[in-house]
Amino acid sequence: MRKPGDAEHEHSWWKVMCLTGVDYFSTLGYQPGIAALAAGVLSPMATLVLVALTLFGALPVYRRVAKESPHGGGSLAMFSHVLPRWTGKFFILVLLGFAATDFVITMTLSAADGAAHIVENPYVPKALGQHSVLITLVLLALLAAIFLKGFAEAIGVAVTLVGSYLALNLVVAVVGLYQVFKAGDLVVDWSHALTAEHGNIAAMIGVSLLVFPKLALGLSGFETGVAVMPQIKSAPGEPEDNPVTRIAGARKLLTTAAIIMSSFLVVTSFMTAVLIPEKEFKPGGAANGRALAYLAHQYLGDVFGTVYDISTIAILWFAGASAMAGLLNLVPRYLPRYGMAPEWARAVRPLVLVFALIAFGITWYFDANVDAQGGAYATGVLVLITSAAVAVTLSAARKGERHKVVGFGAVSAVFVYTTIANIFERPEGVQLASLFILAIIVVSFLSRARRSFELRALEVSFDAAAAAMIDQAAAEGMIRIVTHDVDQRQPQEYREKAAEQRLESHIPDDAPIMFLEVVVGDASDFSTDLRVTGIEVEGYRILSVEATAIPNSIAAILLAIRDRTGLEPHVYFEWTEGNPLVNLLKFLFVGEGEVAPVTREIIRRAVPNPADRPHVHVDS
Repeated sequence: MRKPGDAEHEHSWWKVMCLTGVDYFSTLGYQPGIAALAAGVLSPMATLVLVALTLFGALPVYRRVAKESPHGGGSLAMFSHVLPRWTGKFFILVLLGFAATDFVITMTLSAADGAAHIVENPYVPKALGQHSVLITLVLLALLAAIFLKGFAEAIGVAVTLVGSYLALNLVVAVVGLYQVFKAGDLVVDWSHALTAEHGNIAAMIGVSLLVFPKLALGLSGFETGVAVMPQIKSAPGEPEDNPVTRIAGARKLLTTAAIIMSSFLVVTSFMTAVLIPEKEFKPGGAANGRALAYLAHQYLGDVFGTVYDISTIAILWFAGASAMAGLLNLVPRYLPRYGMAPEWARAVRPLVLVFALIAFGITWYFDANVDAQGGAYATGVLVLITSAAVAVTLSAARKGERHKVVGFGAVSAVFVYTTIANIFERPEGVQLASLFILAIIVVSFLSRARRSFELRALEVSFDAAAAAMIDQAAAEGMIRIVTHDVDQRQPQEYREKAAEQRLESHIPDDAPIMFLEVVVGDASDFSTDLRVTGIEVEGYRILSVEATAIPNSIAAILLAIRDRTGLEPHVYFEWTEGNPLVNLLKFLFVGEGEVAPVTREIIRRAVPNPADRPHVHVDS
């Protein structure tokens, strides 16, 4: 199976909107009920606050994210270009933990809500009501099976599901508004209750702002919206770093989805608050987690209600598809590249199995309860949106866009407040996210340590001067390379180093030698291209390269020289001074340390046959 985003699987923006829409729009299945539980009769006004922040906060932020990260990396990609070295890598791992929380809980919560719609349907045997966990696990297994089989038809499925679901919701919304206007006494009762509880408009706005963090699930579609950007078609010939057509399509996707969702949220929050008794929203109530389905059955009959249930179940089940696609885009993008996951983590099917098993565990832990997972879901959503807001604020500051810095900074402040309030209100969300973060960090660093003895060179190339030096040495019948810590490249340094190695390693005075100098750039990177340049200082020939780790780069260059010349080169080292354990840690995190034995071990692992290995010499 190919990864989402392969060229032959790119589509028009409105079709890709349906892929992210199975996550975003599916929240209509439970968002009105969550708003009613959080704000009571005030839920329509609290929803207006959510809509305002959606259209004037999150939407501008993610339109900018789409422009600056057109390959689906989102705020993680933006931060990876700003934060240096290990600081950046660690921050990315933390954000990946929250992203995993967001996307995995999207799968489990949506499947659990789908199961709730199944067991609450009047045509379903009541006995199934005791097996919500099992039904949720079956839905998750079916989702994983689709990804294991192939995901080429996912866009078509998403278009069908979203189109039918929005059409049915439009019918429910029109009928619901008709019932509201027909039963004017219910509106009067609602307005009286609103005034009695909150007194005046100022108090209502204040309470709405306070309860808004509980409604944050209504923002869930933005991160998946940029995560699926690689699916959007770009015009032929556009530069990879600035695919204008894809960026424009992503912006249309985000804007259209936000307007559609905001319209439905305003209408449905009002009619559910007026038409549904408060007790029905509570756990065990007929409208808990399924407010619109409740209205569909009550006002349009059980046949239409069942059709609505089937559509809702289908889109909730498939909501996990956009989340899974987001995970399959993010994880291979970062962890294997950082050496913090095995190479098989670049493949789709193994990752699908891993994510499915995690989703099974989360479902069992939360007993397939929608309300119990809301805090963790909101935490993941809010942290990612906050990071996106901060990222675009920093971007605007770097480019000197003062007015945008103020605007994005204000949005960032609102999301920071919302995130902190949500964490204090529902700490289980950050607790679960912390488990994801801890697991990712532990697995990442264990994988990094295990993979440290790989060659880690994507490609080794020699410039003309370096190639000429190597070919000239090969013409002598033996290639001798002396490793050297570069300082100021003074002739005296090379003269002393050459004399020392000829004496200690018994190299004949007339035998030509080359020096190899590795300059460590960003040691937190894992794999890199090695571009070897040739330098000559008063007759001393020097091969120079910038890399992420000294031993791995030396080993890769030696093997490249062997392959070029057909000769096994001889390389000469000095023993490294200092504590061996400290040197090992320096190698893992700084790319230096005990160079000679590590180089030899890397070569041993890379070349099974001893006769084909370069020769490693270490002086006394």
